[in-house]
Amino acid sequence: MKLKIVKDNKPSLRKKSIPVDLPLSSEDIELLYSMNEYLKLSQDEEYAKKHNMRAGVGLAAPQVGVNKRMFVVYVNDDENVYNYILVNPTIIETSSKLCALRNGEGCLSVDKEYDGLVHRHYKIKIKAFNLLTNKEEIISACGFVAIVLQHEYDHLDGILFYDRIDKFNPLKEKGNEILL
Repeated sequence: MKLKIVKDNKPSLRKKSIPVDLPLSSEDIELLYSMNEYLKLSQDEEYAKKHNMRAGVGLAAPQVGVNKRMFVVYVNDDENVYNYILVNPTIIETSSKLCALRNGEGCLSVDKEYDGLVHRHYKIKIKAFNLLTNKEEIISACGFVAIVLQHEYDHLDGILFYDRIDKFNPLKEKGNEILL
């Protein structure tokens, strides 16, 4: 399945996504596995260059034109691989400690660079159906992986990362924040 990334000027990216019926339809399964494969290929430098792709670590269904509550995360940090294919996720717990990426966040749907800190929870717990394990589970994450999960979760509610940057003081750090 060929995926086309929806850019941030499209109104559909600002819509709240609808819950997904379980068990998953064959179309939803195919889409989710295609999204997962897209992320993996985008991180292969040679492949990405040849196909004019930007590397991504997360992709939400609204970013490929499907306003359903599902997203994929693929983070390979050389020590661990974090791969989730999540359906109907709900953030059930967050830490009071915050974090942000020192160099800011990026997004496959956003071509322009935005300077500024995107304040996120350092630790989260998210409950979702995970297609990779074929069951509902609770995922605990911290640091970079937690940031990625929250970024993709925001897409399901029509929120883009730059919406969370302080317009008046974009580089202002919060008191209990860890910069990654």
